[in-house]
Amino acid sequence: MAVVSDPISDFLIRFKNATRAQKEDFSTPFSKVKMEIARILKEEGFLWSYEKQGEGAQTELVCKPRYSDRNEPALKDLKRVSRPGLRQYVGRDEIPKVLGGMGVAIVSTSKGIMAGHTARKQNIGGELLALVW
Repeated sequence: MAVVSDPISDFLIRFKNATRAQKEDFSTPFSKVKMEIARILKEEGFLWSYEKQGEGAQTELVCKPRYSDRNEPALKDLKRVSRPGLRQYVGRDEIPKVLGGMGVAIVSTSKGIMAGHTARKQNIGGELLALVW
């Protein structure tokens, strides 16, 4: 197995590829950060569900993407903003609104990982992880 230098990007690209291939579910190696991102994606309507499976080093996060009645994915596209080589930080007033509120910005704050609109309400900024629409 290859060593992944950016596990968040790996998770997001697996999600994007799974929806493009219209897969029923996809799995990725488990981490708490990925599970928090999956929680936000579920709250915002991009995932049906997610669950932790396995034990020890074999633990995986299995996610089910959401599709419409016409089998169109809820996810149109996504963009990884902050990356290991170039971190992007935003203040509370600089958190972007994705497609005028139709998408979601995922922000890592001092109070945990949260959606951009939630961080704006709590008046905190942080590292802008990704934009999803």
